[in-house]
Amino acid sequence: MENQNLIVNADGGYQAFQIAAEEDSERVYRLYRFLTELEDLLAAIPDDAERIRAITPRVRQLLTSSYWLQMEYNEPKPDQGWAVKFLYREYQFPLTVQMVTWLPGTASTIHNHATWGIVAMIGGAEKNTLWRRVTDDSQPHKIEKIDEVILHPGDIIGFVPDAIHCVEPLGDEPTVSFNLYGVTNRSQRYRFNPAEQTAELF
Repeated sequence: MENQNLIVNADGGYQAFQIAAEEDSERVYRLYRFLTELEDLLAAIPDDAERIRAITPRVRQLLTSSYWLQMEYNEPKPDQGWAVKFLYREYQFPLTVQMVTWLPGTASTIHNHATWGIVAMIGGAEKNTLWRRVTDDSQPHKIEKIDEVILHPGDIIGFVPDAIHCVEPLGDEPTVSFNLYGVTNRSQRYRFNPAEQTAELF
């Protein structure tokens, strides 16, 4: 089965897109080069959806070439259900690069990221439930479920800043993913409760 490249829009819909196959190279595509190229891309491409399409091939190249990255994750604690390991952090650097793991039987809150984001599945299977805001003056935080997407190792999914989703591991093994995010607009970062029609800032 061919790996998916997907992008989720603010309306909860998603599209698949193709990327050109990378030529094999004897030169290792290292994390520092990946980060430098991404910084240049962000300066050159202002549109978030276009950024995701431009960055996705480089994420694939990085995870294939620098295979050690796929082993760089923390085991989730049973009482928390998930774990995050930062791969690179620098003051005022416009990217968050991390490995995220989830235990079976756990799930995230319904949330947006208030920035563009890319998630590449490395281990396990994950269900992404996609939502959208509903125009309703009496219930300004009302959202509705739109779709579900199942991700397997090798699949990559991107989110525009207003995309709303929640994630849930499937099966009996933890999920492992490589997650990449831009600069979060904290005033627009929410988690949602559709049952109570409420939203709160992260």
